[in-house]
Amino acid sequence: MSPSTFRFALLGSGSRGNATVVQAGETRVLIDCGFAVREVVARGKALDFDPARLDAILVTHEHTDHVGGVARLARAYGIPVYLTGGTAAARDDWDGCALQRLSPHQSFWLGELEVQPFPVPHDAREPCQFTFVHESRRLGIVSDLGRITPHVVRSLDACDALLLECNHDVAMLAAGPYPESLKRRVGGDFGHLSNVQAAGLLRSVDRSRLRTLVLTHLSEKNNTPALARAAICEALDEDPDWCVCAEQDRASVWRDVA
Repeated sequence: MSPSTFRFALLGSGSRGNATVVQAGETRVLIDCGFAVREVVARGKALDFDPARLDAILVTHEHTDHVGGVARLARAYGIPVYLTGGTAAARDDWDGCALQRLSPHQSFWLGELEVQPFPVPHDAREPCQFTFVHESRRLGIVSDLGRITPHVVRSLDACDALLLECNHDVAMLAAGPYPESLKRRVGGDFGHLSNVQAAGLLRSVDRSRLRTLVLTHLSEKNNTPALARAAICEALDEDPDWCVCAEQDRASVWRDVA
């Protein structure tokens, strides 16, 4: 029997909004939503993606570029929202939403998809990221963390596909337009991964099965796709065509987890 569909697509990734669709068989989930409902619908058309068919929205943390559109989308289509207790408590716009608290230390099933949350260091109330398993294939999604921990490495071992934050180039951040306080936040232990840190994570994980790599959450002011790819390709010792950068202003294509 051939394996069933396991794929993902990004509706957009960056400081102005993030959302990722994951499909496993007949199960469809959205990870984060930093876009207005009309934008989700518009970007989804290119993917033949209908938000009305979502089984759940999973939230990583409460920052607006990840959660700004979640409540409205959930209310518009009656979609349950899965999030940590800390993330739920950090916002007060959940009226009319069906909230399901998750533990960042305990996996659970949504239809045909096993969801494996894991905690990350970021300046939010109770942030987490996710790996997903379907028919022994693994998809890892990790962004918005300031440093690499052993638990993060273990959580991302042996992924077939990985969405990895490459937020900033250290030199560009230092010379860039951000105020010093924001530079310290972004580059700190509870901020965002630099290209060098992301490359270090890749060197640390078991990537024997890795065949799809998408670099996400690139800063428009403090990074470029060329710099991000160069750092990652150095860590991989090659320049693979399966390493691509996500874009802020348009959806990606569907990519299989295989």
